[in-house]
Amino acid sequence: MGADLGVIGRQFAISGEYVSGGPYGTGHINDTFAATFQQGSGPTRFILQRINHHVFKNIEGLMSNIVAVTGYLSGKIRAAGGDPLRETLNLVPMRDGRSFLQTEGGEFWRAYVFIEGARTYESVERMEHVYAAGRAYGSFQNLLSGFPSEVLIETIPSFHHTGKRFNDFLSAVDADVANRAHTAVPEIEFVAKRGQLATALVDLMSEGKLRRRITHNDTKFNNVMIDDRTGEGLCVIDLDTVMPGLSLYDFGDSIRSMANTAAEDEADLSRVVFDLDVFASYTRGYLEATRSSLEREEIERLPFAAILMTLECGMRFLEDYLRGDTYFKTTRPDHNLDRSRTQFKLIEGMEEAQEAMALSVERSLAESVDGGSGA
Repeated sequence: MGADLGVIGRQFAISGEYVSGGPYGTGHINDTFAATFQQGSGPTRFILQRINHHVFKNIEGLMSNIVAVTGYLSGKIRAAGGDPLRETLNLVPMRDGRSFLQTEGGEFWRAYVFIEGARTYESVERMEHVYAAGRAYGSFQNLLSGFPSEVLIETIPSFHHTGKRFNDFLSAVDADVANRAHTAVPEIEFVAKRGQLATALVDLMSEGKLRRRITHNDTKFNNVMIDDRTGEGLCVIDLDTVMPGLSLYDFGDSIRSMANTAAEDEADLSRVVFDLDVFASYTRGYLEATRSSLEREEIERLPFAAILMTLECGMRFLEDYLRGDTYFKTTRPDHNLDRSRTQFKLIEGMEEAQEAMALSVERSLAESVDGGSGA
C-alpha cells in the first residue's frame, strides 16, 4: 500500500515543507521511508516508519518501551560525554505530543531523526566493522544494565523461547496449511534432529544459572549504524524487540548474522561458509565492552549460543514457508525456504568449528582483560 509521506510527516513535529521521500532500508517487518523536508538550515531528512501491527499487537506498549529506552540511553550517553542525537535513536513526537500516529485507515506510524554520516551494512565488508559492531552491541547492553526491567512489556511474547519456537515449528509441519512440507523434507529433518537443543538456555535461566538482562533481541549486523568517518559502531537501531532476555540471545544472533560469507537468502549454498575470523573479531569487541558485567556461565556458552540462535532463525524461516509466508516479507515463492537453508548450512559449519570457537572466546577474553588492541 502506498503512502503520502508529506501527509504523514505533517502529523509529526517536523517543520518545513515536504520535498521528497521513498523507501529506505531492507527490513523484513516494518515499512521504512526516508523523507526530506526543507527547513531553515536546509534540506533535512527524517525516518518515517509504518509499524507492522500484525506482528506487533500492542503498539502503545511497544512505543512506550521505545520512549523509555531511548530516553534512558540519551541520559547515559550525555552523562558519558557522548552525542545522544547520533548515538541513539531519537523519536519525533506528533504535534499533540503522542509518540505515534494511528491513521483513519488503521495504520500506525512513527518518526525518527535521521542520523547522517553513518550507514548500515547488509553484509560484512571490512573486518573492523565486525569488531565495531561487537563493541556497539556490548556497550548497548552495558548502558541498559541499570534500566528497570519492569517498565518494559514483551512486544513479542516468548520471542526467543526456542523450545516454544520448536513446538510451533512442529505444529506448522503437522498442519502443512500451504501444502509445502513435501518440498522441504531434508530441512524438516535437519531441525527435528536438533530439537533437543531447543530448551537448553531457557532451562538454565529457569534454574537461575543464567542472568536475565535487558537485551536487544534482534542483533543483526544491519541493526548497527557504522560511522562513515571513524568506522566505529555509532548507534544500535530497530528497538522494537528490546525487552528482558539473555545476553546469549544477542550474541548468538549477531554471529548468525555476521559470520555468514553469503547473503541471508543465498540460493547457492556453496557460497555459505561459517567465517571463524568474523566470530573472533566480533567476540573480541563484544567482550571488551562486556567483560566487567558478563558472568562465566554466559561466556562459556557463547559458541553454543551462536548455534542455537541460528537454529531458531532457520526454524522461523522454515515455519513461515510452511505456513505460506505470512510473517517475513518475500520476493519469490521459495524465499523463506532459501533463507532456512542458508541458516542450516551455517549451523553445519559452526558444529564443525565448536572447539575453535571456544578457543577464540578464551583468547578474546584474555585480550579484553589485558586491554586488547581492537580489530
